[in-house]
Amino acid sequence: MGTGDWSGAPGAGTDVTAVGLASRGSVASGAVGRSSVLTPQRWGVTLLGLGLLALAIALVCLRFGAEPIGFSEMLRVLGLVVRDGEAGAESAGATGVILVQVRLPRILLALLVGGCLATVGVGLQALLRNPLADPYVLGISSGAALGAALAILLGIGTSVASLSALPLCAFLGGLGSILVVYRIASSYGHLPIHTLLLAGVILNAIFSALIMFVTSMMDPNRSFGMMSWLMGTLTAPDYPVLAVLTLYLILGAWVLFRQARSLNLLTLGEEAARALGVEVETVKRTVFFASALLTGAVVSVSGMIGFVGMVIPHAVRLVLGPDHRLLLPASALVGGAFLAAADTIARTLLAPAEMPVGVVTALAGGPVFIYLLAARKGRLSLS
Repeated sequence: MGTGDWSGAPGAGTDVTAVGLASRGSVASGAVGRSSVLTPQRWGVTLLGLGLLALAIALVCLRFGAEPIGFSEMLRVLGLVVRDGEAGAESAGATGVILVQVRLPRILLALLVGGCLATVGVGLQALLRNPLADPYVLGISSGAALGAALAILLGIGTSVASLSALPLCAFLGGLGSILVVYRIASSYGHLPIHTLLLAGVILNAIFSALIMFVTSMMDPNRSFGMMSWLMGTLTAPDYPVLAVLTLYLILGAWVLFRQARSLNLLTLGEEAARALGVEVETVKRTVFFASALLTGAVVSVSGMIGFVGMVIPHAVRLVLGPDHRLLLPASALVGGAFLAAADTIARTLLAPAEMPVGVVTALAGGPVFIYLLAARKGRLSLS
């Protein structure tokens, strides 16, 4: 059955997954019993609704900032831009500049970054069968940040063939870190989750120390900028940067979505998945590769933003159920909307000053992490 096969199998696949999750107390135990048969109609209607919700949140975020703009004025300027392009923005004066050159690219960046992190979180949580897995906790983000920091220090982060080399360096750093974590945690063909999480935490600490060392070798101005970037910061990017990041998201999300059925079956356990025809090792490599790709691209433009990849997939799974054909795109939409809202809080709460968006996501995600950790204590994943 391919990812586009909806007949009969979706319901069956979901039911099998639910049974497996219920018996293992794994990632979606809270969703068991709430999922229903996934039909094309349900899939389309759900994603259309979430897409409209994300659009509405983006429009609300566009209105707020250090200089509030009335909703009717905002719609008038956007109408001018749609009709006349750049000339329309210029004719709107300062309001046009604020909306089109500052807030709109920043909100689009938040949507893309949040979507990437949530998508990666879904893939890792399914693969590891644990809701605590995300690129930040497992050390992928810090590995990508170390790769990007080294590229900046060595002066190779500017461009290669007119394209920034930072995403590539960050990708290599993220891929290297997840391979190291996996190698440390795996033992005789098994992958103890608690060992994996501990390995991720330890590697996070090591990479953080190395990043501090690299930062200390920079001049004070670059060092300050590096520290702000590491805390997770969304600044208005150029539209070409957004186009490149969009390509990363489409490619990575497409790769993960192609694995949706296999991820459904993997929630039953690796042996059961193998018995049902899943090439487990291939799926692992594919998910790790796509996760490193997306995380590297995100970290290179926004620094380390934690907990989005953990909280959003868990919340969406509780509402929509564990079927990854729906969970992957739905989490991308919700993750983007969540980060856009968090960034709006970060840039308006202390306006005209701004705080790193990573502070907001950590304050929101940290308590959820503690709750999940406490809820799982004594159960199979962390026992």
